Amino acid sequence: MHIKRRDFFKILTLGGVLSEQFLIGQTSGLNSIAAGNPSSDISKSMRMADSIDKVYDDAIVYDGLVIARNWNEASFEALQKSGYTGFNASLDTGNLANALKNLEEWQHRIKENPDRLMLATNAEDFIKAKKEKKVAVMLGFQNSAIIEDSIDNLDTLYQAGTRWMQLTYNERNLIGDGCTERTNAGLSDYGIEVVERMNELGIIIDLSHCGLQTTNDGIKFSKTGASINHSMCEALHKNHPRAKTDDQIRAMADKGGVIGIICLGYMIGPNLGVDTTLETYVDHIEHAVKIGGIDHVGLASDFPIQGLQASGATYENWYEPRLTRFKPSYKVQWPPWIPELDTTDRYRNVAISLDKRGFSTGDIEKILGQNWLRYFKETLKT
Repeated sequence: MHIKRRDFFKILTLGGVLSEQFLIGQTSGLNSIAAGNPSSDISKSMRMADSIDKVYDDAIVYDGLVIARNWNEASFEALQKSGYTGFNASLDTGNLANALKNLEEWQHRIKENPDRLMLATNAEDFIKAKKEKKVAVMLGFQNSAIIEDSIDNLDTLYQAGTRWMQLTYNERNLIGDGCTERTNAGLSDYGIEVVERMNELGIIIDLSHCGLQTTNDGIKFSKTGASINHSMCEALHKNHPRAKTDDQIRAMADKGGVIGIICLGYMIGPNLGVDTTLETYVDHIEHAVKIGGIDHVGLASDFPIQGLQASGATYENWYEPRLTRFKPSYKVQWPPWIPELDTTDRYRNVAISLDKRGFSTGDIEKILGQNWLRYFKETLKT
């Protein structure tokens, strides 16, 4: 796909139109330096930062995957600070009964907090949430094993509120092979039937943890664009089972899908804090845009809304269990987070970094949430 050259000077122009009163009215520290010399680098940086803050505050901001278990008042407080318009809530699976129980629990939570939350079942819900200063929650699961061996269970899950579902987790299920499975068989015949029924109902197909061939098959057999709602670029993090190749990103984009670049630090690269930083994360965004186009890249955290550290993740309760749950190919690190992303300001920090790299205001808005919104309009039923 042809990508238009980004217009860095557009941002500078936006920053320059801010009123001088902002600068003149400050009387101490860097603000007074900026006021005394409006042409200084400090002054320009402050004007640009203020401009991108407004862009962020006005934008649709969407998180492609939030781990939604153990939700509490601290989660609500973090959500308010985040500036989110909506998010994909990843609910616990296990089996169909447990999935339905968790859907009911979240439906109840949304009804009990009508001033803070909205249930999202179509794209218009996110626009409404932004206008009403609420957060729209789209419910779903990271493993379609919960439908067991009956297509009819998809209808049951849809009626209970499910609007997105990952075909496989790391291991094989009846639908296909996961990303750490020894084999690479792709979708089963039953899996293709599942994809067809999900298309008919309007349940988003997510391929994040799917194996190489299952990912390819999911893109191929879905009539609408498939989502890769929390992943990264294999070109930048080689030989990680969760990463997607350039060919996969390109094929997904060609059918209208979106890839959400995952914030979980150890997924982005090795040696966190040294070789892998916030800039590495933005490298993944930039590469995905180069390959798939600006209309097909979004953001996704893959951890609780507060961040991992604030939600109580420790070496003992987070890292050690993953050494047995995941294969060595997962390359789990401790601590697993990029500090600037393990905070409620994660996407504001990303927007600032994109701004510094010369992404236009419109492109930043697309990455923050407009791309997800466009995708939902095309895949969810009204």
